[in-house]
This record gives sequence, C-alpha cells and structure tokens, in this order.
Amino acid sequence: MRILFITNDLIAGSVAHELVKEGHEVKLYIKEKARRGNLDNLVQKTGEWKNELSWVGKDGLIVFDDVGFGRTQDKLRKQGYIVFGGSELGDKLELDREYGQKIFADYGMKTVELKDFENMDDAVMYVKDHPRAWVIKQNGHAPKTLNYIGHFDDGRDAISVLKNYFQNRTVNKERITLHEKIVGVEIGVGRYFNGKDWVGPIEYNLEHKKFFPGDIGPTTSEMGTLAWYDDDESNRLYMETVARFKPYLQEINYRGDFEINCVVNESGVYPLEATTRMGSPIVHLQTEIHESHWGEFLFAIAKGESYDLKWNQGYGLVVVMAVPPFPYSKKMKDNLFYGMTIFFDDVSEKEFEHIHFEEVSVRSNYLENPEKGRYYISDSRGYVLYATGMGKTVEEAQKKVYDLAKKIIIPKVIYRNDIGNRFIFESNALLKKWGYNFRKTESNFLNFGKIFGIEFRRAVKVDEEKQG
Repeated sequence: MRILFITNDLIAGSVAHELVKEGHEVKLYIKEKARRGNLDNLVQKTGEWKNELSWVGKDGLIVFDDVGFGRTQDKLRKQGYIVFGGSELGDKLELDREYGQKIFADYGMKTVELKDFENMDDAVMYVKDHPRAWVIKQNGHAPKTLNYIGHFDDGRDAISVLKNYFQNRTVNKERITLHEKIVGVEIGVGRYFNGKDWVGPIEYNLEHKKFFPGDIGPTTSEMGTLAWYDDDESNRLYMETVARFKPYLQEINYRGDFEINCVVNESGVYPLEATTRMGSPIVHLQTEIHESHWGEFLFAIAKGESYDLKWNQGYGLVVVMAVPPFPYSKKMKDNLFYGMTIFFDDVSEKEFEHIHFEEVSVRSNYLENPEKGRYYISDSRGYVLYATGMGKTVEEAQKKVYDLAKKIIIPKVIYRNDIGNRFIFESNALLKKWGYNFRKTESNFLNFGKIFGIEFRRAVKVDEEKQG
C-alpha cells in the first residue's frame, strides 16, 4: 500500500519507519525544516506533501500524526482521500484549553477553573485577585520546561514565576494557561476512534514528565511512560472519561487516537487536557503492545471501518534515551552531538525490535567506511530514540527495558531509571482506594531492589502528579 505520512516534528516518525518495515511504500513529509535530516536512509522523504497526492491516490493512505492539520484533513476527506488523523474541531479541543474545558463540562466531567492569557502581566494580576495554587501551562508545542505546578495556596510562587517569564522577551510571547491545581494521581485514558465507533481496546497510561528520577527537576515533554491495554468497557475510569465522548467524536468526524489526561482523587476524575493526535512516547509503546500491523490498523480507522486489533496483555514501558540540550529545546551552537555514532554492538536482532528512532539516521557510505558506524545522531535537540518492553508485571517490563537500555551505547546519554516505580509503590494503591481498579500488580519489591541495586521504601504521601 502507498502511504503518505505527514508530520510536523516527528511525534510519530518511528511509525513511518515501522510502515516501511511492514513492506509499504512510504513517503514522509516533515513540516519543520530543522527536523528534515532525521530518518535519512530509513524512510523515503518528500519536500512537499501536496505534490504526492497523485502518487498516494484515493486508494492509498494519508497519515497525519499531529494537531494543526485539522482543516486540511477535513478537506482531503471531502475530496475522497483516505485520511488518518484529527479534524478541525479535534485540533481545537487540544489547542484551545478553555474550549476543551467547556466540552469536558458539557459531557459531564468535573472541572476546575482554567483561563488562557495572551499577556503575562494579565496573568499575574489574575493570580493576585484569585489567590490559590495554580498550574502554569504552555500551549501547543511550546517548551514544557516552562510549565510550573504551584505550591502555595496564595499563589505567590506562581506570581514569581510569571514575573520572571514576563522579563524574558522570547517566553513572554508565549500564550499561557492558568489551571487550578488538583491533587491526586495523574493518569491518561485513551482509545482509537474511526469516525463512527471505537476501534481496539482501552489504553491506560501514566506519564513521567519530570527530568530526574523521583519526579524532581524541570518538566519535560516526557521521560517515559507506563501503560497497558484493557478491553473492559465497564471500567469505572473509562466510563467517566473517554467513553462519554463517542457522540462528540462522531460529530466532528474524528479518526485517530483520542486521549484524556486526568487527575483522579477521592472526589472523582478531573480532566486536564485532551490529546487529539498520536502522542510521544506512547506511540512507540503502542508498537510494542500491538501484535497487528500498523498499516492495516491505520487504514481501517481512516476508512471508518472496524478492526480486530491483536494486542499483548501485560504492562508496557517506554523510556526516552536523550542527549543534551534535552530537555531544553534551544539548539546548541556547536552541535556537539550531531553526527555522533550510536553503538548497538551487543543488541540482538530480536532486541532491536524494541528500539524506536526519532533523531537517528543511517550513513549512506557505511559500507565504505564501517569504522564510522552505521547509525548516528541526526539532529541537535536531543530526542534520540526510545526503548520499550512488556511484562506480566511492571517489574518485569522494567527489567526488560533497562537491560536493553544498558546495551545501547550513546555517549553522554540521559534517561530516567525509575519509570513505573510510582505506580508500584503508591499510585496503584491510591486508585484502588478511591474505587478505580485495574488488574492486580504482582510486585516483588525485594527482587526489584536486587535488580537495580537500590533500596526502596513505600511512599505515603498523595501523588501530586505532573499537571503540566
């Protein structure tokens, strides 16, 4: 099948690579020019996707992995093209936070105060007039390192952060959102939708956005995710979140991955935001969880057809393996890491299936100069690749992923070595306490400690997860 894959900045670029490996003819368009050097010699590129419409035809598949293309997607569908991805109103649900909260409320979800601001000074005045703990959020693809979760109930730390941002010309141009802080466990609920109905099982995921182990440091786009699939449509968390939105997604002709990120506590479920696109790094973990091929699955969703997705039971883990300047988005002037070789010498062919590329390319002259290495870092942002694994328990998934990560030699690599810990030691018990039950976690804390050479103790405080 011919597949035209359109991305803004490679949120799901690894899926384009997977489609090539499945045997499809794929052409990849990367909108952001600075990102176009990635996946060279792995996926065929095109410099202008509109010129490829006659190539893909109305029997082929067009895949959009990001928001911002909604109006175009609607137009292409009207012209008879088979399109996977969102829609104009799907984009609005994610990008316009105030609108999103209104839709959440319209469909019966609990909400707290949220307000968008075009001016930092206006935001400062608002916090002064409405003292409470506030979460400061950036919108769209703005750097998540600027997000901040307030601590004080009078908002004085939020005011300090906002004033600092106001003095920075670059940051001050960003549209920001104030969201009343909610204390609880942050968890995402998602499912694919084909314009008419749900396709495949329900996904539950717990993101890890803080830079350092133990949820310390600046907020990143994400350091890793724990997730699992379930086909129980009577699950309370599913019924109180994503399940409510079937009529809305039908109305807006949405055909893609739909997720609501929430905070759960003893009072119920509070939506933080909707994700109306493929997400990263969860999409790389979906490759791990799925047994069915991506091409068939995406094609069925785009056509509005049902599909019997084959999937693996158990817990899945994905870990971001990065290099500086990550987690900051500004490129390093001297490009210290661009062109650096990535070594997979001890990685078996089977283990290689659990590695997913973003800022990686293959040297075209590798056979003539094998000493340089085949794979190299092909960008300067630092999002190099992702390691994934699955297990019957979270601990088993952790061992598989981190054993693999140790074999991937990237000079000066950065990654968190505790993805999933908080669920094991705290969040799962809290969710069950509040009446949100999932499969039993069979944790062997002694063995886990031996595996990583670390002594753990059970956490006792409520999980104030990463609402940024």
